[in-house]
Amino acid sequence: MAGSAYQDTDEDAGAITEINVTPLVDVMLVLLVIFMVTARLIASRGVEVARPSSKAGGPVGATILVSVDKDGAVYVEGKKYEQNPDAVAALVAKANGDPEAKVIIDGDKTAAYGGVMRAIEIVSEAKITKIALANQLPTPGGK
Repeated sequence: MAGSAYQDTDEDAGAITEINVTPLVDVMLVLLVIFMVTARLIASRGVEVARPSSKAGGPVGATILVSVDKDGAVYVEGKKYEQNPDAVAALVAKANGDPEAKVIIDGDKTAAYGGVMRAIEIVSEAKITKIALANQLPTPGGK
């Protein structure tokens, strides 16, 4: 059959050895979008505070976040605690006996000083000695 077009016959057909990666890429892109959306939701949980601006300090890898809102209420990992013993128990549970546990106290810039002192007192009662105060680094050229 000289000059005829190439035709596969059943005799010439073998196993398909190539992998079609298109479905794999589609699934991976869908998973990427899902993770991006959920990561944004997880990162945004917590108490909204307007941090004071300061040139001092830098990033600290904290294990536990204690927040003080503008009314002086204390939150441990986003949960509000009215009574100090309850907050201390929550901190002890979060620290899980880790002697290297760290706490960042994040407070609203309009929060009363007493609320911040209460948060420090709660952390001290939980026997956690590594405490940092969160602040917002000033923007270059801004106030």
